[in-house]
Amino acid sequence: MWDISAGPTLKDDEFESLRNLIRDKCGIYFDDSSRYILEKRLAGRIKELKFNTFKEYIFFLKYDKKKEDEFTFIYDVITTNETYFFREDYQLKAFKEEIIPELIELKKDDKNIRIWSAGCSTGEEPYTIAMIIYEVQDLIKDYRVTIFGSDISQRCLKIAREGIYNANSFRTTSEAIKRKYFDEIEQGKWQVKQNIRELVSFGQLNLLDRTKMSILPTMDIIFCRNVLIYFDMNSRKKVIDNFFEKLIPGGFLLLGHAESLINISTDFTIKHFKNDMVYLKPKV
Repeated sequence: MWDISAGPTLKDDEFESLRNLIRDKCGIYFDDSSRYILEKRLAGRIKELKFNTFKEYIFFLKYDKKKEDEFTFIYDVITTNETYFFREDYQLKAFKEEIIPELIELKKDDKNIRIWSAGCSTGEEPYTIAMIIYEVQDLIKDYRVTIFGSDISQRCLKIAREGIYNANSFRTTSEAIKRKYFDEIEQGKWQVKQNIRELVSFGQLNLLDRTKMSILPTMDIIFCRNVLIYFDMNSRKKVIDNFFEKLIPGGFLLLGHAESLINISTDFTIKHFKNDMVYLKPKV
């Protein structure tokens, strides 16, 4: 971890340039109130690279041949990774009890179900989805289910692939579920069982990168919860357009409870379930 105790200060023009660079690259936007956060998180890195000012660092990000590698470091240090298993349980209840039955009917002639956890952080969400899938016996028995978790942070993806978690990730997980789907590998450390890990694959993906996104297959469900809140409006629109293209007709988009498509997109229709409201890509 970088030393953030000392380093250069972020001047007005430097802040504007730096936040615009990050926004244009990955969509994450730092408003004026977040200036100190950006300065604090990157000051130690600048010191480590032996730059004296943020201006030098910005020049490096614009023109150096290693700039892409440096953005990878930036993604790791600026992203917020507050997540845990079975987060927003009312939505997961709708997924299990209402969305899955509709999906089974929709895919009865295909038998392949693809689910994407976009902005999966350290992996709790896609593994939660996999556990719910295992609870629906007809789905496991008759369908081939694949779950893809993507994030921009390689640090988060490393944790996700290992599938090892501590108590903070289990704040809403029942002891029965914990015992059923995890192995305690040491005191206070639990690893997701192999059969659950086999349902999930992980990869780095910038949600603004249409080229890399074009490689992905079409999806039946996209979870993108509590990710768009960190983006500016223009980036949100681009991401939602990308999701619309990737979903099959009749596919579902699940956002976080504080997120909506108001002023972002009119392509989706709203589907009201008993337990929650989600977005649906029209079949025609």
